[in-house]
Amino acid sequence: MNQELGASAPELGIRRFGRVNWLGMRTLAEREIRRFLSVWQQTLAAPLVTAGLFIGIFALAIGPARGEVMGVPFLHFLAPGILMMTVIQNAFANTSSSIVIAKVQGNIVDTLMPPLSAGELVAGYVAGGVARGLLVAVVIGLVMVLVLGMGVAHPLWALAFVLLGATMLSALGIIAAIYANKFDQMAAITNFVVTPLSFLSGTFYSAEVLPEPMYTITHWNPVFYLIDGVRYGIIGQSDSSPVLGLVVCTGVSAGLLALCWYWFRIGYRMKP
Repeated sequence: MNQELGASAPELGIRRFGRVNWLGMRTLAEREIRRFLSVWQQTLAAPLVTAGLFIGIFALAIGPARGEVMGVPFLHFLAPGILMMTVIQNAFANTSSSIVIAKVQGNIVDTLMPPLSAGELVAGYVAGGVARGLLVAVVIGLVMVLVLGMGVAHPLWALAFVLLGATMLSALGIIAAIYANKFDQMAAITNFVVTPLSFLSGTFYSAEVLPEPMYTITHWNPVFYLIDGVRYGIIGQSDSSPVLGLVVCTGVSAGLLALCWYWFRIGYRMKP
């Protein structure tokens, strides 16, 4: 009898769901996607309005007097930066708000108790952030094409940087939410880290016109390469090499994802 039970038991280290819990990971990702789709007025419509306000204000304040930048009209130069800035802010907000709300309400255990590994937790949360960022990019991109009459010079480059940007800031959102134990801490991280990174990254200007040391500081900002990369994908012009930007953004994203995985694995600031 004991031999029969021993023969039917799973091998040590093999979970009953297999090496990857695809069902659990997909369920977590679907929960994160449905969470932001249920309030689409806030998560999809509001970013579109904000981006439109940015473009409208610059058009009214500066207008055609600004002249061309990188060989294109100023609004065409500005639009890709605003698109990427909106994408990364929404990707960050999606993962950070989900985790920090669960921690504050005390129901984070509902996510940690299921048989999900650290890597599966990271994948599920990041999938939700990337989906929100991609949807925001599509909505704003359609408005750029229809209203501003813009085209897309290199669609695959633009898509690659949008996906990298959403992944990078989704991972950063997880890190921020794990570290924060209350909304005040989360707001501080958003105001003093994420917002400066996105605003001081060449969104509204070309980095080539900056004096030292701002020129060097800007090139140490990974968000600069996201903005610059998506600008290359849309208008075909950039301040730096898109290949360099791809390497930098991939490396930073991998490092942030690794830290997310490690913190989930050891339960850093997640266990009561």
